[in-house]
Amino acid sequence: MESYPMNGGDGAYSYTKNSYFQRAATSVADSKIHEVITEKLDMINLCSTSKTLRIADLGCSVGPNTFLAMHNVVEAMKHKYQIQNPTLKIPEFQVLFNDHASNDFNTLFASLPPEKQYFAAGVPGSFYTRLFPKSYLHFVHSSYALHWLSKTPEEVLDKNSPAWNKGRIHYTNAKEDVGTAYAAQFAKDMEIFLDARAKELAVGGMMVLILPSIPDGVPNSRVPSGVMFDLMASSLMDMAKEGIISESLVDTFNLPVYAASGKEMKEIVQRNGYFSIQRIETMSKVAVSIDTRSLTMHLRAGMEGIISNHFGNKIIDELFDRFDRKAEEYSDLLNARSSAGTQLFVALTRK
Repeated sequence: MESYPMNGGDGAYSYTKNSYFQRAATSVADSKIHEVITEKLDMINLCSTSKTLRIADLGCSVGPNTFLAMHNVVEAMKHKYQIQNPTLKIPEFQVLFNDHASNDFNTLFASLPPEKQYFAAGVPGSFYTRLFPKSYLHFVHSSYALHWLSKTPEEVLDKNSPAWNKGRIHYTNAKEDVGTAYAAQFAKDMEIFLDARAKELAVGGMMVLILPSIPDGVPNSRVPSGVMFDLMASSLMDMAKEGIISESLVDTFNLPVYAASGKEMKEIVQRNGYFSIQRIETMSKVAVSIDTRSLTMHLRAGMEGIISNHFGNKIIDELFDRFDRKAEEYSDLLNARSSAGTQLFVALTRK
């Protein structure tokens, strides 16, 4: 199981300082979460078995986005409870923040909002495994985490495979076999994820997932982040040609991230069979003006760990300087693709 958390701490290259693109992209989901909780979550049923309502945020990273999301979920659940039980006392809430064990939980908990309306706890581990006791959770949330695969598809690193992805670091603009390998890995990972959550989520409990997406029928080569990954690959190949790194290192490096379509997600959930689909829909991202320096800083906050693990940390500054120059050169294309980006909003209830 691969583990490459976002940059910790609160320094210049930290995820804490460089995650407002993710916040802007997910803020459009806040009202949808409120709506689906109000319309589809039965608080009377959930409170019949527990006086404490437990919420898990899977792939929470180091904040501050997780705190904003959890505040929104708790407020929506309180609102629904008051609609159904206007004369009764609101139950207590516990939020369980989950990410890999190597996540910077110190920074996360040091920045917990003092006015939070819930008890907080950390749960280290991959969400591609069981994390909680049976029927323990009442609400599961995950935002911009499930596009990270459990591992890079083996076929794209195999010289003898038709999916070998030589000279590239992602499936965008690659051979069809490469995209097929990524799609198969995503489907396999999601099946494991859904099986684990089906055991942990109480009957009637809700799960909301928000992840980068691609519209149905649009080829993988058009994934909005693809331009960014192609520029990163180009920067790495330039460094290989100059002898700074070996080309074989580039050939054995592929980013384990995948943007699924709504159709793919629906088929996976239906095949799993443990959840009722309340909503699966694509949403346009909130428009965010992208300057190339901010884009570079955000990419570094998210990708420095996995790149350093493969190439070593000595190349990091030069690599991102090269990327920054290429991003400036192709800024019009980056902005055009970014504005066309979509994300998937998935709301499920446990049968």
